[in-house]
Amino acid sequence: MKANLVNIFEKIIHEAEIHITGKHISKIEVTGPENPALPYILPGFTDAHVHVESSMLTPAQFARLAVVHGTIATVSDPHEIANVLGVEGVHFMIEDGKRVPFKFCFGAPSCVPATVFETAGATVDAEQVGQLLASDDIGYLAEVMNFPGVLNEDPDMTAKLNWAKHFNKVIDGHAPGLRGAAAKQYAGYGISTDHECFTYAEAREKIDYGVKILIREGSAARNFDALIPLVDEFPDRVMFCSDDKHPDNLVEGHINVLVKRALALGYDLWNVLQAACINPVIHYSLNVGLLREGDAADFIVVDNTSSFNILETWIDGGLVAKRGASFITDLRSEHPNHFACGLKTAADFKYPVKKSETQIRVIETLDGQLVTNEWITDAKIIHGAIVPDLDKDVLKIVVVNRYSAAPMAGRPAVAFIRNFGLKQGALASSVAHDSHNIIAIGCDDESIARAVNLIIGAKGGVSAVGGGEEHLLELPIAGLMTDQDGYQVAESYIKVDHFVKEVLGSTLKSPFMSLSFMALLVIPSLKLSDKGLFDGENFKFTMPSL
Repeated sequence: MKANLVNIFEKIIHEAEIHITGKHISKIEVTGPENPALPYILPGFTDAHVHVESSMLTPAQFARLAVVHGTIATVSDPHEIANVLGVEGVHFMIEDGKRVPFKFCFGAPSCVPATVFETAGATVDAEQVGQLLASDDIGYLAEVMNFPGVLNEDPDMTAKLNWAKHFNKVIDGHAPGLRGAAAKQYAGYGISTDHECFTYAEAREKIDYGVKILIREGSAARNFDALIPLVDEFPDRVMFCSDDKHPDNLVEGHINVLVKRALALGYDLWNVLQAACINPVIHYSLNVGLLREGDAADFIVVDNTSSFNILETWIDGGLVAKRGASFITDLRSEHPNHFACGLKTAADFKYPVKKSETQIRVIETLDGQLVTNEWITDAKIIHGAIVPDLDKDVLKIVVVNRYSAAPMAGRPAVAFIRNFGLKQGALASSVAHDSHNIIAIGCDDESIARAVNLIIGAKGGVSAVGGGEEHLLELPIAGLMTDQDGYQVAESYIKVDHFVKEVLGSTLKSPFMSLSFMALLVIPSLKLSDKGLFDGENFKFTMPSL
């Protein structure tokens, strides 16, 4: 194969002949200076942190879409499915990924459940984490979200960290907003990365503490603009990641989009490619070739180094994508699940006004961010119940325990939220980080009940109702994923997403992705679990009244 070889290590481009024998590069012959008439060949892109489950696709289906964009590997945290199915779910992801020519590096989930303040489908304790880390199929200890447990040396959390050190495996971090002495202490336990920085100042400080920063641009959390200056300032300390990416966005692009954006902004070609191609492979010791003699033949071919259009993607010496077409086989998978929840009625979501309750705490959603604010407002009371106030864009939010139909499971948790912009109806999802109970937002109890019941009937999915219409995308695998063709899933998702925006009135860029994070208690400041409204700043439930 003759092309312009983009040598990121030596920061030079020259014409070369690449010889492939089996799965490896057997020889590289430099044949002349850069030749603009030829395409350009370089190492493939690696997503340094992603939850494959958030694509709503199995690993096999995710890979089919990702390779089209030049992605050849991911550092994948399977804690979404682990919260539903435990270690069984982790093994499902590993085995499903092995069926396709793509390089998944799965981690051992460190925080399942994420907190004790919610109902999850499973627990992964320190002993199980140790067993996972002992396997060659597990590359690292996945994001340590329980930073209070780290700082307070919680025995279970400390044991998990020690297992990672015992097996000499990378420890991933997750500490949004943690600064100063606490951040330095957190990094001192061997935690090497953070993908949750949403300001330059926070990221810059953590770099001083030895942490590598993952510049995240996903379907909900978008931190590229704030953090991209780091790529030229600290090219050996940054990587690109998507964290959570819905199927429609994955069809549009992946890490290649971040590369194009960075180059268009004038950032140095070599620094950008180091972040996109080299740093993740070295940091996580991935079994990924970097376009050197003897390496696995993993690379991409692009038209040039300015427009960066992906012409071909190669993994282990095989062509897996060419000019927008994926050659990875469309595979079906098993359907493991954990779903035990009875149908609900509108009465289940009523919020009876408590004595002297005239004001309410409202979750304030921030478009493009996982963090939320707390907003206090006067309650709208009708017939002894607090109801949504559409004039203030205050809607009702509910979380339903999907793991038990028993009365002891309790009534749904009910609270209020703003900035979703709905004018009618409701939307619901069984993708609700991290415990993945059913979460819904709506303008009235009847619509909320119908949206929730569509999810219960399908044992997983995303739904939306209103204006006489109903939409449902079924997710039968753990209530998180489907094994159907990824491109068709993306089309179905686009339809329901469009309905929520155009008919129901949501003003958010990605309403379902934002919805899925409103139960994530480890991200400040106000969230809702199936057990109640939670103060993420002080890590405790809010007081019943103001």
